[in-house]
Amino acid sequence: MLMSHNIIKEGAFLVADAHVNKNRDEFYSFLEQIRDNILKPTQLFLMGDIFDLLIGGVKYTQKANQKYIDLINEISKRVETFYFEGNHDFNLKKLFPRVKIFSYSNQPTLFSLNHDKVLLLHGDKATPFSYILYTTIIRSKLFLSSISFVDNILNGYISKRILDMQYSKILCRDIDNFENIVSKRIDKLLKSDIKVIIEGHFHQGREIELKKDRKYINISSFACNKSFIIVQSHLSFKKVQFALDKGENR
Repeated sequence: MLMSHNIIKEGAFLVADAHVNKNRDEFYSFLEQIRDNILKPTQLFLMGDIFDLLIGGVKYTQKANQKYIDLINEISKRVETFYFEGNHDFNLKKLFPRVKIFSYSNQPTLFSLNHDKVLLLHGDKATPFSYILYTTIIRSKLFLSSISFVDNILNGYISKRILDMQYSKILCRDIDNFENIVSKRIDKLLKSDIKVIIEGHFHQGREIELKKDRKYINISSFACNKSFIIVQSHLSFKKVQFALDKGENR
């Protein structure tokens, strides 16, 4: 469903698919540079799958990512922060009290940029029925309460097993016929005079010109190439490579 739109500002940062785990922690340095005012976003958009696994109510996943949770909460006191829940991180509202959370059911969401409409979502919408069924089940209250209860009793055994499987997952690959896939999905999402659609999920880092002066942007996976995008004027979006060495982001 399309939610009522908010304002996206020039200078906003959009970052997706960092897939944080114990072996992949460069995103923490990115957040530190925002906290320390080295990187200066006007807003921060976390576009989903920031973590390999973070589920509100599942204690092990919270404990494993606590330093990130704390840092995002610290940043959100000063920088307006939005979080579009993905398929690896959801049920997050209680974890991030100052962050504006968009659950799966509240995506895609309309924003306005200089009076033009921009549609934002994590990316796992308008997908095959089997995926929709799967993602509905894993986010349901019954499933979450059950998995939380069992996982907590077993000292995080289920969470650890899921994370073990994620470590060997190939995140960085080109998807064949991606433009055709996008075109079919976009037809299901475009319901009004939207100028730009921005999503993550697919890890492609592609910008595609659509019909009727419309633009589609797939944000690169931060886990793959440490990049994010910065909103500029006139519906322009700059891809930026994050550098661990302070002052070298470009």
